[in-house]
Amino acid sequence: MISTVIIGNGNVAHHLEKAFLKAKTIRVTKISSRNLTIIPDADITIIAVSDNAIKEVSAKIKNSFVVHTSGSFSMDELQNKTRKGVFYMLQTFSKEKEIDFSKVPFCLEAENEKDYILLKKLAKSIGVNIYNITTEQRKTLHVAAVFVNNFTNHMYKIGADICKSNNVPFEILQPLIDETASKIKQLKPVSAQTGPAVRNDSETINNHLSLLSQEQQTIYKILTQSIQKSNKTE
Repeated sequence: MISTVIIGNGNVAHHLEKAFLKAKTIRVTKISSRNLTIIPDADITIIAVSDNAIKEVSAKIKNSFVVHTSGSFSMDELQNKTRKGVFYMLQTFSKEKEIDFSKVPFCLEAENEKDYILLKKLAKSIGVNIYNITTEQRKTLHVAAVFVNNFTNHMYKIGADICKSNNVPFEILQPLIDETASKIKQLKPVSAQTGPAVRNDSETINNHLSLLSQEQQTIYKILTQSIQKSNKTE
C-alpha cells in the first residue's frame, strides 16, 4: 500500500484523487494548498497546484518525498529540504470531463533510483504508459503540448465564434475535427496538411480574410505564412 497526500484543489488534484480512491494499492489524503498547518506523513506527497505557487507550498512541507505535477517546473526548484521528484501527466484536465488514465502518459523524474521505482509503482497503479523523462525533455514536451492542445483548442474557439456570428451550427465541424486528430496517427503532420495555404490558393485566402475580424485576420495570416514556409522546407 502506497500512502499519498495530494495538495491542491485544481483539475489535476481532482482527477488524481478520484483515480487513487479507485486503486486498491493506494491510500490517499487530499488537502487544500491553503490549509498546510497539518500535513499528514506519506510515502509520496504530491503538489498539484499552479506553477507560481509550487515554491511557496513546497517550502512548507517537511514530508520525506515531495513531487510536483508541473510540465515546465524544474524538480530542483522544489523548496522542501527532503527528497524531490516529478509526477507529470501529459494530458489536459477539466473537472467536467472524465479521464481515462490508461491512455495518459506519465513522465517521471526522481533524484535516485529507489524513489523513481516508487513513483513508477504509483503510476502503474492507475496507468500503463510510463516514461523516464528529464527536466529538459519535460519542458520541451510541455511547450509542444501547448501547441497541439492549448493553441489548437483556441483555434476551435475562433472557429466557434465564426460559426456563431454567421448562425452556423459549430457541430457541423465535429467530423472534420475528429478526422484531423485521427489522421496524424497514420501520417506525419506535414503530410496530413491540406487547405489553401499549402496549395498557395491566394484567391481563397483573400476571400477568407474578407470574412474575418482584424484580430482573426492577423492570426490567419501568421498561420498561413507558417504553413507555407514549413511546406517549402520539407
